[in-house]
Amino acid sequence: MLLTCPHCHRKNRLPPARLDQQPHCGACKQLLFTGTPLELDDQSFASHAGADLPLVIDFWAPWCGPCRQFAPVFQQAAPLVEPRARLVKVNTEQAQGLAARFAIRSIPTLLIVQGGRELARVSGALPGGELLRWLQQHLPPLPAE
Repeated sequence: MLLTCPHCHRKNRLPPARLDQQPHCGACKQLLFTGTPLELDDQSFASHAGADLPLVIDFWAPWCGPCRQFAPVFQQAAPLVEPRARLVKVNTEQAQGLAARFAIRSIPTLLIVQGGRELARVSGALPGGELLRWLQQHLPPLPAE
């Protein structure tokens, strides 16, 4: 499967069976999973959205109170969800093109995107348990080798 490095944004080809074995990037040699959400902008988003791994996107803004309250919940979910998906944050103030592309009308809004296709969407700050249930319900299973 194709996986984008969170550090150098280069694509890596990896057998699905190796996803949970702490794989490293072939280019920069850093870990492909960091256990923390990745900040993406308009430019870096394309390389990650084109990979095979689903993206769980938190559209947020620094002035948004519910977004700031939800940030630690999203952060805590990252190591629990990886390597099944990559959690990413998109600041709607800095990445207005992405916010427009996905028709973000309220924040925080969470999307699950895979292969350029939206799989699920929910608006509002979710409590931790509810976030994990929503992810479990909507994330596709890891591909078999």
